[in-house]
Amino acid sequence: MAEALLKNAFVKAGLDVVVDSAGISDEEAGNPIDPRARRALASHGIPGKPEHKARLVTPKDMAKFDLVLPMTAYHAHALRQLAVKSGARPEIKMMRSFDPKAPKIDDFEDEHLLDVDDPWYGGPREFANCLTELVAAVPGVVDHIQKQTA
Repeated sequence: MAEALLKNAFVKAGLDVVVDSAGISDEEAGNPIDPRARRALASHGIPGKPEHKARLVTPKDMAKFDLVLPMTAYHAHALRQLAVKSGARPEIKMMRSFDPKAPKIDDFEDEHLLDVDDPWYGGPREFANCLTELVAAVPGVVDHIQKQTA
């Protein structure tokens, strides 16, 4: 959902930004977008790409991207370890850290306070809640990228 939201926002902002998503586990690798996520996105007028396939993040991703947006503190920790192992130094910031209403944290120890709610075991309400958290962060990500490219 974050990938679709960000791609849409960057196009609207007139920014040519590569957006990709990948997971830290391969259990969903090769699967299309979850139908619940597609429905949640559609409720906001954003199409979920039918050609999307889940994939595992790689060390090359860490070198390819300047900004990596983990959804949970657990993901952030795994991505930082992968970055160190790969020798890459992307900026790794929690997605919700860009939401002006999210808690402000001072260190990695409190990063879990910025976890995006995981809708996986839920239904439409949980996917809608997750989407709401993502939507709140997207303008801040766009602003961050605009400042980086100015």
